Amino acid sequence: MESGHARPRHHIADIVRLHRKALEAKHVLSLDQRRLVGSIAVCRTPALGGCLYQCRSCGAEHPVWHSCRKRGCPNCQALYQEKWIAARAERILPVRHFHLVFTLPSELRRLAKGHPTDVYHAFFRVVGEILEELGRTWLKATLGWTMVLHTWRRDLGYHPHLHVLVTAGGLLLDGSAFRPVRGNYLFPGEVMGNLLKGKMLDALRALFAKGAFPELAEEAFNVLTAGAARHKSWVVHAQAPFRDASHLLGYLGRYVHRMALSDSRLKEVTPDRVTFSTRDGKTASMPPVTFLHRFVQHVLPQGFHKVRHGGLYASTRAGGRLEQARAFLDAETPPEEAEKHEAHTAETLEGLINEAHRCPDCDGFLEKTKVRIPRPRAPPGGPCA
Repeated sequence: MESGHARPRHHIADIVRLHRKALEAKHVLSLDQRRLVGSIAVCRTPALGGCLYQCRSCGAEHPVWHSCRKRGCPNCQALYQEKWIAARAERILPVRHFHLVFTLPSELRRLAKGHPTDVYHAFFRVVGEILEELGRTWLKATLGWTMVLHTWRRDLGYHPHLHVLVTAGGLLLDGSAFRPVRGNYLFPGEVMGNLLKGKMLDALRALFAKGAFPELAEEAFNVLTAGAARHKSWVVHAQAPFRDASHLLGYLGRYVHRMALSDSRLKEVTPDRVTFSTRDGKTASMPPVTFLHRFVQHVLPQGFHKVRHGGLYASTRAGGRLEQARAFLDAETPPEEAEKHEAHTAETLEGLINEAHRCPDCDGFLEKTKVRIPRPRAPPGGPCA
């Protein structure tokens, strides 16, 4: 039986296993980076143990090894990704949504890479303030938004930016109605860009005053912020609103649990080169150690949340602003539209679960048996002996 899903020919995990030692010999990795490459190296291998599965069609038995479940691992996060998308789809309002992209200028990237927690937290806070302020002053309403941090370009270069899903309208401040935005225009990009520049530089100055960047003398910090202030790329990109936000949720959700690059983009892997797709049919090629170093630079600090919700979407209280807004909108949404979306989500999840357990001999479905395969024990005379 032919599978309807093409399996990737090359895997990032194989590159990690072959070149991890060379990577660590050439570059100093943070604890979080070492943890991730260590997890990727053993993910879905006998090192983590597993369970025995049997094929319904041919009866063959196959071990299915446990996954590491590590955020950022390209091997095992597809199901978690779809579950996140399904959970967000249940909360999203049935209105059009804008897709905004807020980007830090190049002058601030080195600072962000050296102090990711402080700079990223400030970035999230500033963008939330901008959307709250403009919604209140321009629309007299509270918007709903979901922000997802990306730190990469398609060639794995460092490029921190926030993708933001924003409702095309909001709940009036007095709660009396939901005011939709008509047409393809939310707020002027120049206004958002100027607010981003002013608020972000103020946030960085406040962090510097608290000693957040100890390696920078005051003169060096002032030169840095002055250069960023002169930069003309404080531009916020806005796409015309989508009627169905599921496409945007899928795009944002793709890298909520994974990062930067998936196995499907690997085109060719040799002992001395890794080639992967970038954009518009183009590719990038580089030595394996360079590839891995670019990949791990996007590892976020332990415990850092790369997704934030604000405005209406921050509301979790029963009877809160989100439910108030939904009450005004539900009457306008055809019930068959919601049922169609739920059916599609259920089908996607079922497909992922089935695809994860296919027989390598005949491509039939594997069923889990009661036989567990334990992790191998450490050899005697180890570090605790």
